[in-house]
Amino acid sequence: MQLKQLIDSPCGLKYMIDNLDTHSGYTRRLLLDTEMSKNAVEIETKYQILKEFYNVVNQKENLNQINTLQFKLCNLKEIQSTINHLKNKYILDDIELFEVKHLAILASEIQVIIEKLRLDDCVFIPNLEDVVNILDPDGMKIATFYIYDSYNERLKELRRMMKEKEEFDEALFAEASSIEDEVRAKLSMRLSKYADDLEAAQKALAFIDLNLAKAFQMIKMNLVFPMISYDGETEYKGLFNPEIKNILDEKSSMFNGKDVPQHVSNGLSFQPIDIRFGIRPTIIMGTNMGGKTVVLKTLALCQYLFQYGFGIPAAEAKIIVQNEVFLCTTDEQSVQRGLSSFAAEMKNIDEIVKTSKMKTNFLALIDEPARTTNPTEGTALVSALVKVLQEKQMSLIIVTHYNINTYNNRCLRVRGFENGCMNYELVEVKNGEVPHEALNIAESLGVDSEWIEEARRVVEIDHIK
Repeated sequence: MQLKQLIDSPCGLKYMIDNLDTHSGYTRRLLLDTEMSKNAVEIETKYQILKEFYNVVNQKENLNQINTLQFKLCNLKEIQSTINHLKNKYILDDIELFEVKHLAILASEIQVIIEKLRLDDCVFIPNLEDVVNILDPDGMKIATFYIYDSYNERLKELRRMMKEKEEFDEALFAEASSIEDEVRAKLSMRLSKYADDLEAAQKALAFIDLNLAKAFQMIKMNLVFPMISYDGETEYKGLFNPEIKNILDEKSSMFNGKDVPQHVSNGLSFQPIDIRFGIRPTIIMGTNMGGKTVVLKTLALCQYLFQYGFGIPAAEAKIIVQNEVFLCTTDEQSVQRGLSSFAAEMKNIDEIVKTSKMKTNFLALIDEPARTTNPTEGTALVSALVKVLQEKQMSLIIVTHYNINTYNNRCLRVRGFENGCMNYELVEVKNGEVPHEALNIAESLGVDSEWIEEARRVVEIDHIK
């Protein structure tokens, strides 16, 4: 699946792409057209190359060269249609000839910098000096183009004659134009054999731009290089969501040493979590506002980042290569399809069930299934879903606040409300009992005390019954 098909996923992938500082629009388009890697060797190779770029940008002595490189990458433009014209042996016009010359000079200049940074083993830029020489017969190394006098002595003479005449000479102009057309045809024919090299150079420069951007993003967001898991288990230590962490950091900076309201004082920093899961289902339980949905979205985000070769928002990460990722969250919009929220949710989850009967090695992340129906049937649906999927060759994580039958599958719960604030740590438990903390959370938010106390009395009465 191409990245552009996933960009609007509610997991936060768009935030990561939007905060990727590429210097060419062509690089971004190429990135969005990239297919998700499903091969461990291919993913490993991507990270090996990214690590080389990361090491280079992390060294202060390389700063000037990096700045020059990024400045030059701002001039990278897509000229694929011009390259296609060369492949088909069309005669290029002056603008297209300029585009070819510009790319050839740019590639040659960037090659010099790449060699100085010792990144030439990571990326191959074809040698386009012959192209430069063809389009720059006077050796000026200027990225402009016109039909130079050097291409034809008769053309040079005609131009001299026209310049000396006081009035426009149509015959001289017509002859000069005819010679110029001949020159364009000859140049196009000579350049046609370099079409593949030009295409490769264009992609190589975008590749450099992308890896530089990924490396700088890793430093800025404190991302890490993941390990590829071959034992069927994914594990994260210190996992965090970059977008939410940034929002909380910005809110924290707004107070700037001022007194923070009690109901938000504990919510201004992101609490990283540790989580491990494998092939059998993992059930995450906890009350609302327990951070379960954030965990689910972050796991989907990390899987995509991993298979597209980005840094991972964690202290450590070991990740399985998956063939597909399903994310069913409360963010889904069903109105556009003319379905109720329950019907839309059931259709989405049913797709996961059907896929599990035909395919293997995929990740399914389901947030609060059957949340919009009554608790009795909802609990039954979620328990049955765990049982149906537990023998499938897939990674399944279900978030719920129902007290379901976990069928002895791995069960985690949010540690919950402690000392007046939420602790989002995930702890392993042996049963599916959801902690009763909604009233404590509501109270910590400053909700009306009369309402909270009345709710507590109702709970006590129900418990006695």
